[in-house]
Amino acid sequence: MKNLPNPKVDDFLAEGCGRCSLYGTPECKVHTWPEELRKLRSIALASGLDEEVKWGFPTYTLKGKNIFNIGAFKHFCSLNFFKGSLLKDEAKILDKAGENSNVSRLAKFTSLKEIEAVEEILHAYIDEAIENEKAGKKVESKSVSEYEVPKEFEEILSKRADVKTAFNALTPGRQKGYLLYFSAPKQSKTIISRIEKYIPKILDGKGFHDR
Repeated sequence: MKNLPNPKVDDFLAEGCGRCSLYGTPECKVHTWPEELRKLRSIALASGLDEEVKWGFPTYTLKGKNIFNIGAFKHFCSLNFFKGSLLKDEAKILDKAGENSNVSRLAKFTSLKEIEAVEEILHAYIDEAIENEKAGKKVESKSVSEYEVPKEFEEILSKRADVKTAFNALTPGRQKGYLLYFSAPKQSKTIISRIEKYIPKILDGKGFHDR
């Protein structure tokens, strides 16, 4: 079963995702991997999933639920499974999306040949991801208490009751987002700078990505 192509994905392949200033220019990352992205799209469409564009990227959904998307980056293009940690990955072709990612997994590619070499595996993984979604399988996420709290943020929380109260009132997802962002830099001054920048949003009850 094949799904109909979405014209918005044609725009993505021609112009880019629109997430940076390179959109619509020859330097956009989509132009680094034109053949690879078209191949990944053909594999995606063969799944019968709905083809949408979310966060600027081609995204494939089942009854509104995100299954995977396709991305173009500087050093690779990818097929990213939103609940990839549920996949068995017997072929060992999936990587974590980031050091702190415990849910999504992506297959990275730097050539058309690499994709063609695992094409059947990708079809099988997509089928498995669809069946997992139909079965209602969920990824057990880490609790907030399992995330590192930078000492710089601990000091601020101990000194400012208003920030502590506002932070504790945030949803677990929003708390995790801030802790990951604050913990990323190696230099203390950078951590402090990030914390100070986002204190107003915390006090407003907003998450890291909220506007």
